[in-house]
Amino acid sequence: MKVLVIGASGYIGGRLVPALLRAGHEVRCMARRPENLDALPWRHQVEVAAGDVLDGDSLAEAFAGQEAVVHLVHAMGDTDDFADADRRGAVNVREAAAAGGARQIVYLGGLGPEDDDEPGASAGGGALRRPGKLSRHLASRHEVGEVLADGPVPVTELRAAVVIGSGSASFEMLRSLVEVLPVMVVPRWVSHTRCQPIAIRDVLHYLVAVLDRPEAMGKVLDIGGPSVVTYQEMMQVYARVADLPRRVIIGVPVLSPGLSSHWINLVTPLPIGLARPLVDSLTTDVVVRPDHDIRDVIPHEPVDLAGAIELALVRVRELDVLTSWSGAARPTQPAEPFPSDPGWSGGTLLSDTQTAETDASPEAVFSVVEGIGGDRGWYVADVLWRLRGVADKLAGGVGMRRGRRHPDQLRPGDALDFWRVEVVDPPHEIRLHAEMRLPGSAWLDWQIEPRPGGGATLRQRALFAPKGLFGRAYWWAMLPFHAMIFGRLCTRLAAEAHRRPAADRSVTGASHGTDPLVRSPDR
Repeated sequence: MKVLVIGASGYIGGRLVPALLRAGHEVRCMARRPENLDALPWRHQVEVAAGDVLDGDSLAEAFAGQEAVVHLVHAMGDTDDFADADRRGAVNVREAAAAGGARQIVYLGGLGPEDDDEPGASAGGGALRRPGKLSRHLASRHEVGEVLADGPVPVTELRAAVVIGSGSASFEMLRSLVEVLPVMVVPRWVSHTRCQPIAIRDVLHYLVAVLDRPEAMGKVLDIGGPSVVTYQEMMQVYARVADLPRRVIIGVPVLSPGLSSHWINLVTPLPIGLARPLVDSLTTDVVVRPDHDIRDVIPHEPVDLAGAIELALVRVRELDVLTSWSGAARPTQPAEPFPSDPGWSGGTLLSDTQTAETDASPEAVFSVVEGIGGDRGWYVADVLWRLRGVADKLAGGVGMRRGRRHPDQLRPGDALDFWRVEVVDPPHEIRLHAEMRLPGSAWLDWQIEPRPGGGATLRQRALFAPKGLFGRAYWWAMLPFHAMIFGRLCTRLAAEAHRRPAADRSVTGASHGTDPLVRSPDR
């Protein structure tokens, strides 16, 4: 089929595209910023169209002639009112699919009971919570499916709970909690609420298998693995698979979902805007309903929880995480254009420019800059960088815990600590846009130029577009720290490129252009 994937730069979409290609489908991807897909290894095998689900007028070209549409866009983490944004996006997708002649819409939603008055009770945060009471997040997921189905194109809605895979938000939250905390004080619903996690490989299998399947059209199908566990049991399974001692988990009645989300914000990489709706959803039983089990339509035996965790950990250890939740997240406000871009509208721009020269090649310098941050650190005053990350977390920002998708390779759209990668142009330029909480917009840009007699010149610019008087005051208050960090950082990067053995300095980031059909996207 001709398949349009909406959300191809996201965690699941980035893995679904190569799975669709292997199955023989013709794939078109729609993105708000098509350039963010340019560095993906399967880019040369797909069509790419610009479009935004919140702008109905931008969708016609992307949807034209597509037989199936896979809808994977979710505004959670982008805006506080994600439910309204997802509702409006679903209306636009529904209308564009009909106008473009699609025969099927496939939508990935969230598990959860339909009836808000379902009897019974599950404890959480000191108050009783009915299992049928949907969180705002899950209610929004269900509403999107209903909106899509209220049109002429048949919809196949797949509902999943916790997705276990390297780089998924749920897996990274689980991994951080269990590996960091040998003793946990948790809300008591952690030991009572049941979920049915599913491996990312099984999610991808079902998304591909339902395409052009008449018996799957017009249906809501629940997908889950064979393991039905409480969240406490899931943490103990992770500890066992990861060869960690059994965790001591103490349930108390006073930790509400709101307080729990703040704790998760501090201990895990997830920012508060993503942690809060996720934690709120964890207080609801999310298990496959027997009369909606997808295995009645698509025969398939999914991986159990322990197997899914092992597959994900292997991918993490092998530094082969194809997509990550942090790569899909976007700042609450759209980034301003870079000052040299055509869209820059002027205004005050404050800058710190540094240069350094080295005998190393431009490729060697680029390789060093490309590997900055994450576990490797920032070469200069690493404690100050981390303190800034802690302060950002306490203020509700993203902090430094997101790290990097890969220790040596960057792609546009990747998260890098509290930055977002905007430009990766080997061996000429790398540009980062700040996502920490700031009274303005900030960039860190490195440009590398060859010297006529050999070697390279590294030009580093820290740029800040302040908002109001407070933005200007912030910049001037930070100047002493800039003096300690930025000049030395540029020099250290150039020195590191010169210091590395010649064999290590002869190549740039290794994976630019890897064929995705050789690499499995399902762990």
